[in-house]
Amino acid sequence: MKLDVLAFGAHPDDVELAASGTLLAHIHAGKKVGVIDLTRGELGTRGSAELRDQEAALSSKILGIHARENLRMKDGFFTKDETNLMKVIEMVRKYQPEIVLCNSEFDRHVDHGRASDLVFEACFLSGLRKIETRYRGGEQQPWRPVAVYHYIQDYYEHPDIIVDITPYFETKLQSIKAFSSQFYDEQSTEPETPIANKDFLPFIEARARQFGRLINTTYAEGFTVKRPIGTKLLTDLL
Repeated sequence: MKLDVLAFGAHPDDVELAASGTLLAHIHAGKKVGVIDLTRGELGTRGSAELRDQEAALSSKILGIHARENLRMKDGFFTKDETNLMKVIEMVRKYQPEIVLCNSEFDRHVDHGRASDLVFEACFLSGLRKIETRYRGGEQQPWRPVAVYHYIQDYYEHPDIIVDITPYFETKLQSIKAFSSQFYDEQSTEPETPIANKDFLPFIEARARQFGRLINTTYAEGFTVKRPIGTKLLTDLL
């Protein structure tokens, strides 16, 4: 299946927290969208890898995405090596997205920056024909996305591009809450974490409002880009 947008996250729920509104906007515009989780989030203080698998499936259903896979890299310890680069290249070539979304270049969780670098480099290498990959017995063709955007996560970064997600914000919240093991629950006996406290989801809303204000709307998501954004007409950016 060819996708228009493919979003990568170091952990299940990264994409939901920072870019799910953007995915919903594209789905409602008739685009095909998928998510690739690099790890199962097995080092998370709360929950388990098995539970997060179930939560990711529920979130995917809420969002209505067209594909989701988990590359089962080692949470906390994956590196940018040939093995992991090839895993990402196989996904890029399998789904042939025009746009790739991936983690922030620098963030509170150390996995986020490494995932960002890994995916960005793999997107470039995926376009080199002398790198050969096979997926389920079939030879894959080179493919390089047109654009790679980094969604803004915990640490604030000045966005290079902002997407209006106002019509989809409530569904975004539902997709986040699908990961119920990870967020605040007054009945839970598990330890509190930086994202499992009662102030975290209000922070998510505040960040969306902050970006929305910059483009004169209610809710938005922000992205950074390493390469300048090009357009044929300035009016296309209105």
